[in-house]
Amino acid sequence: MRLPPLLCAVGASIALMGCAENATVSSAANIDPISLATAPPGAAPGTCWGKTVTPAIVETETRTILLQPAQISSDGRVQAPPIYKSEEQQVVVQPRRESWYEILCADDITPDFIASVQRALAARGYYKGPISGEIDGRTTAAIGRYQRDEGLQSSTLSIAAARKLGLVAVADIG
Repeated sequence: MRLPPLLCAVGASIALMGCAENATVSSAANIDPISLATAPPGAAPGTCWGKTVTPAIVETETRTILLQPAQISSDGRVQAPPIYKSEEQQVVVQPRRESWYEILCADDITPDFIASVQRALAARGYYKGPISGEIDGRTTAAIGRYQRDEGLQSSTLSIAAARKLGLVAVADIG
């Protein structure tokens, strides 16, 4: 069976995002700040993962340092004013963070599943395009908006978001 070119591109992009049994991937086109790599330590074989990287927040602080105190005479008059120096220093306010999240593997992304994603997002007011079964710009943007509201800065559908949308079964805890 021959898949539409857009679906092939999406499947390839998702496959490149880091299935646990794949080797390290060095590059791929993606609209997210995703670092492509193998799965996180301890990931189950055959699972696929995405990773967001939040850069560190660094601020410049300016400090005033006293180099020489004021010189005061015995009668209390200032003979020489104090001497100060300003010094700038870079301070990490928030460290860089990497956050792994499980995603659907390329084999799980079918036109029927994509259409279900589009319907679920439309029902929640995130998607306003046609139910085409193809991941297009509107679908990707809707996934990104939905996940951002759920706390994940990515437009690659996570397993957690798919579960919350009712599209993926919740794993048994047995």
